[in-house]
Amino acid sequence: MIVEDDRALNQGLCRALKEPNRQIVSCSTVNEARQQLFVCQPSLALVDINLPDGSGLDILREIRSAYSDIKVILLTANDTDQDIVNGFENGADDYVTKPFSLAVLRARVNAQLRKNKAADTSSHYHSDGLDLDFDRMIFTVNGSAAELSKTEQRLLRMLVENTGQTLTRTRLTESIWYDGADYVDENALSVAVKRLRSKLGGKDHIKTVYGIGYRWEAEEEKS
Repeated sequence: MIVEDDRALNQGLCRALKEPNRQIVSCSTVNEARQQLFVCQPSLALVDINLPDGSGLDILREIRSAYSDIKVILLTANDTDQDIVNGFENGADDYVTKPFSLAVLRARVNAQLRKNKAADTSSHYHSDGLDLDFDRMIFTVNGSAAELSKTEQRLLRMLVENTGQTLTRTRLTESIWYDGADYVDENALSVAVKRLRSKLGGKDHIKTVYGIGYRWEAEEEKS
């Protein structure tokens, strides 16, 4: 689903992202996007922030509250650091600023759609000496058992299930300590990440995205 009020740009995006097995829905307002979300529930939404009847951030928040599996890429002229952080804080999977390269945008869209296809296998991760079985809560590093606390298990699963996606500190904190995030010390997440890195045997999969949060990178993404 493309939500963009600039008609020429909207049509250009539709042409650029069209593929034989891909259906594209075009919207130009917040209201149209809401209607299409109810009707078709797309795999991915490409959303402009500045729309004539509201903000694309409203669409993003509604998607996150009702359709958590829909990937959302924000497409906007708002390019300050605070704008970008705000987009990720509200749950964006990616953030593209105007002007942009259509080739790069296609690559980012395809990358997010690939994550959707891989989501069903995220309960068991096996790569680079790590064997992480979240359903059975069995974790091994190079064949040796790793004892993870409940907090570390939640953090690890959140990162792995969103491989390649930057997760904000706020989103991680609220997901890990969901029963009392307001009372968690601000350094608790940093401490949990540090301990988890140590227990994973020095495997440098957890990347710090300064000023925003953390991202899990699979071995093939690092090579």
